Amino acid sequence: MIQVTNLTKYYGTLCAVNDLSFTIEKGHIYGFLGPNGAGKTTTMNMLAGALATTRGKILINGKDIFSDPEGAKKHIGYLPENPPLYPELTPYEYLCFVGEAKGLKGSRLRLAVREAIEETKLADVSSKLIRNLSKGYRQRVGIAQATIGGPDIIILDEPTVGLDPKQVIQVRSLIKDLAKKGTVILSSHILSEVEELCDRIMIMSKGTLVASDTLNNLQKQYAGNDILTLNVKCKEERAKQIMSFVSGVTEYTITPSQRSGSDIMITCPKKKDPRESVFFAFAKAGVPILSMNYRIITLEDVFLKATEKAPDNIQNGPEEFEESDIQAPNEEETPNLNTDQNALSKKGQKRPSKSEKEDEDDGDDYRPLFG
Repeated sequence: MIQVTNLTKYYGTLCAVNDLSFTIEKGHIYGFLGPNGAGKTTTMNMLAGALATTRGKILINGKDIFSDPEGAKKHIGYLPENPPLYPELTPYEYLCFVGEAKGLKGSRLRLAVREAIEETKLADVSSKLIRNLSKGYRQRVGIAQATIGGPDIIILDEPTVGLDPKQVIQVRSLIKDLAKKGTVILSSHILSEVEELCDRIMIMSKGTLVASDTLNNLQKQYAGNDILTLNVKCKEERAKQIMSFVSGVTEYTITPSQRSGSDIMITCPKKKDPRESVFFAFAKAGVPILSMNYRIITLEDVFLKATEKAPDNIQNGPEEFEESDIQAPNEEETPNLNTDQNALSKKGQKRPSKSEKEDEDDGDDYRPLFG
């Protein structure tokens, strides 16, 4: 589906994306994770062909997105973090506009718009102005425009940001439906959302890809010791006596509980689950276990471990952006924003009065976007 090779992007001398290489396979939901400034949005913009690269190649179904943009972009639907909506249009009008921009006409256009409206459940609001829709419905309109024309790949940048819990559930359900027809790539800061939706996870940090695999494989890769916590109905000394009979467990702490009895935190040996031994030891001693919780490594743990050792962004920039090529503006050419009325008068300029400013913006040059 997507083959990315040595993808690099510089902004001046700052390396935002550094030598990324990866493959996106058909039929999966990919979760793009990373702290702020990791390069996620920059990468997604380049994947969608909305931003030029400094170096590297992106192939969409074998089509180079920069040498053959029309051929490559036919396979892509893209929803930026802020959907590019026209509030003076209805969802139906807006989707017709997007469909025409994608080259659809006549019956093909009408069919594509009808399918997008049905797929995103916009039928009840298709004739209302977008400006009057809720945030959730506007997000649905944004997703609908990404699906127009039946692209194989849907790229969604923060699709649930700013939505209330009910709207989040609705959009997540919609994303699952979209994944049945193709590949979905989404970025999110909500780890639970990625854990729920995605079967492939990619983690970026400081412009580099630091982890890429299924959650299960990442958990194995970054596995540490699991933690078993208990609340038992006895004092610390009694709990310590019972724990001494649990074979294979050597690392644990016992503290007075704020609720009742004692709290025990056991560091479990790797590849060994001591819950059964602990249960029978306390049962034999006649001491009730009030609660037991076995904590395995989570996506949050994987995220923190994967990003903590990422290399710093490269600051030197590529050869074409040498610092010697960047010239600071001459002081004489730099405008002084604090120049007073006298200085302006000396140069033959006159500061406009408040009434003159209002006359300059009387709305005579306003033109509607459509019609």
